[in-house]
Amino acid sequence: MDSQEIQAEAGTITRAIALWMEGFLKGFGIAEQWIIYTKLIVLLALVIVIAFCIQFLLKKILLFILRRAASITKLSFINYAIENKLPHYIALIGPYSFVRGTIPVIFYDFHSLISPMLKLTDIYAVFMIIWLIMSVIRSFGGVLQEKPAFHNKPMKSYFQVINIILFIFGAVIIYSIITGQSATAFFAAMGAASAILMLLFQDSIKGFAGSIQVTTNNMVQIGDWITMSKYGADGNVEEINLTTVKIRNFDKTITTVPTYALISDSFQNWRGMQDSGGRRFKRALNIKHDTIRFLSDEELEKYKGVDGLKEYIQTKQKEYAEMDQGSDISIPLNQHRITNSDLFLQYGVYYLRNHPRIDKDKTLLVRQLAPTAQGLPIELYTFTNTTVWAEYEVILSEIVNHFIGVVKYFDLQIYEESSGSDIYDVYIKENVK
Repeated sequence: MDSQEIQAEAGTITRAIALWMEGFLKGFGIAEQWIIYTKLIVLLALVIVIAFCIQFLLKKILLFILRRAASITKLSFINYAIENKLPHYIALIGPYSFVRGTIPVIFYDFHSLISPMLKLTDIYAVFMIIWLIMSVIRSFGGVLQEKPAFHNKPMKSYFQVINIILFIFGAVIIYSIITGQSATAFFAAMGAASAILMLLFQDSIKGFAGSIQVTTNNMVQIGDWITMSKYGADGNVEEINLTTVKIRNFDKTITTVPTYALISDSFQNWRGMQDSGGRRFKRALNIKHDTIRFLSDEELEKYKGVDGLKEYIQTKQKEYAEMDQGSDISIPLNQHRITNSDLFLQYGVYYLRNHPRIDKDKTLLVRQLAPTAQGLPIELYTFTNTTVWAEYEVILSEIVNHFIGVVKYFDLQIYEESSGSDIYDVYIKENVK
């Protein structure tokens, strides 16, 4: 049978159904002028109910098949397909075919509506195909994210880009369905409106460009700890999509940053620190200038009993003795002597090198900074062997507390601004005339 014969046969069946419905409704005593409207309502209701039943049954059958297949094959793709509603979208094909085939019957008495309704169902089919393709892509994306190489990649951003491309093609097809013109006319019309579209979608366009650069240059990954002071963001990246980056701050609030801001603005990514396995800390204790002094030989003998200082003191005494040869050491200024600040620095280095939570392979310094009005800063600069925040803070506090506690054993004092509640011994001398 050729196409004309098929159309003729379909028209005959449609007419037969329409005439049967008219006779059926007349049997209920419905007035002649209301027959066509009643028939339209009844047929619409029947088609809607049957379409839902077809979709429900097909979905249940597909779910049963896929779940059985998942239990037998153990393929994670099938589980992701179920999660992304692939059976639901496939099941829509049945109702679509049924509804499209019944439109000539439903609107038999309203011929002018048949063509628009057929176009409407075809437009729905375009969206249905896009949903179906995106479901398959997301399912494959879920499988890829199980692999270490894709674990921290912003897959949602990729999906949004693909989604936009599919909807652009969908818009071209819908334009052709509605107007009956080719895709060339669509792109000609889009060219004229491109300036307006770029203005309306400038954020999406910037986000698209930013997302590509962020991904290509590996600037940010899911799970990275980043800090962006401009946006008040300080936490872990939870999501990167086409237009926004979602950051969960450490106070459990959520900060949303435009994706393009990662390109246009500066931010701090702590991934390097986390990957290194150690976190830097530096703290300075301000020592009062007037408490720094030379140590006598008797005092140095006492300090030789402190772990880490004996070898240093002996080496320095020998070195200074050689330097003082030929000088009149009866004059104090001609002598080279060890200060209590020198021993404090050396003790600090020894203590940190022997601390079990300090990374010995990274920079380790106990150094003096430039003197200030608040004293001489002695800075501890080193790295812990952990990046866990809570552990880091405990280690830091223990080390700083230890150094504050041992300062007095070197006859040093830490500079501290006084408060109004401090007590001083004040001696008042009364002048007697």
